[in-house]
Amino acid sequence: MNFKTRSYQSELLDNDEIPTEDLYRNLRELDFINSYLGGHSVVLNGIKYFINSIQKEYSEITLNSENSNKYEVLEITQNTINTEKLEHTVFSNIYETLKIHEIGSGGGDNLRAVSRFLNKISISHSLGGVDLKEDCVRFAENFDTLYPAINYEIADYQMATFPKGQPHIIFNSLFCHHFKDEDLVKMLQWMYKNSEIGFVIADLHRHPLAYYSIKWLTALFSKSYLVKNDAPLSVLRGFSRNEWEILLEKAGIKNYKIKWKWAFRWLILVKK
Repeated sequence: MNFKTRSYQSELLDNDEIPTEDLYRNLRELDFINSYLGGHSVVLNGIKYFINSIQKEYSEITLNSENSNKYEVLEITQNTINTEKLEHTVFSNIYETLKIHEIGSGGGDNLRAVSRFLNKISISHSLGGVDLKEDCVRFAENFDTLYPAINYEIADYQMATFPKGQPHIIFNSLFCHHFKDEDLVKMLQWMYKNSEIGFVIADLHRHPLAYYSIKWLTALFSKSYLVKNDAPLSVLRGFSRNEWEILLEKAGIKNYKIKWKWAFRWLILVKK
């Protein structure tokens, strides 16, 4: 098995014709995998980074002005969320509603996780998702009554319309590894252009332990042939840190952070 270079072998999920129930089972299992193997937490780390960054910058500006009020800035950590304290933060002084958009939103599990988190810390939000597969969007829309802040669109990500206005943050998760490098460079440039403050990417670290672990786990517990085939293949299509640095350089992006997260995920943060 070669882990030195990315695989470009197509995943079954990339096929145009997948029976609806097979796809739905795949989406349910992906939600479970993302919940327990760190996928959602990586995305939330990215969202928290931007919320903290916005609050700190705004506080510095107001505290340096002659008639500023003394706002308290709260660092939102992974495990500690003090909602009472957040009522006194400066976030609401910047944006009445935080707008976040996911490209390649699939079954919407990441957006639901983001909405739960923002509700917990009392930040008003409007979320959007775009996906090319109609069945994915229809699956995600089944949760509409529980997550009224989320809206979906069936389209190529480049054709996203942003009905609520330009998103402050754009993100994608486990989406980039479906693309060849030249198309990824265009995606990075598109995300930079269309986000107001920056974007977040969460994707896989190509590593032998990640490959054999997910291959073993899905063989034992998955009931989806899509997951059993695509989960280990996704790792082979994943990235090294150096590959991300090259892609960002080709896209002309200078202000970025690359962080390794469990379990074998890369978190890419690009701030405008």
